Amino acid sequence: MSTLTITAKGQVTLRKDLLRHLGVGPGDRVSVQLLPNGHLDVRAASPTGKISDAFGLLHRPDGPSFTIEEINEAIAKGWAGER
Repeated sequence: MSTLTITAKGQVTLRKDLLRHLGVGPGDRVSVQLLPNGHLDVRAASPTGKISDAFGLLHRPDGPSFTIEEINEAIAKGWAGER
């Protein structure tokens, strides 16, 4: 169990190990649910996009074509959390 300190502004900072456990990083969001008996449930917020938002990302008729190696490299970077 981790103990956090509340600042004078009433804020807490989650340490890197807790953020890593949640699978979040800079710019990501977390959701907090209030539970009975003074408990909180903190989770990585689910993306709110639609699958159709991804259509056309890999190919545009007027854009460059990518080799399978370039696509695999981009996928690996995405899984590694690189942007």
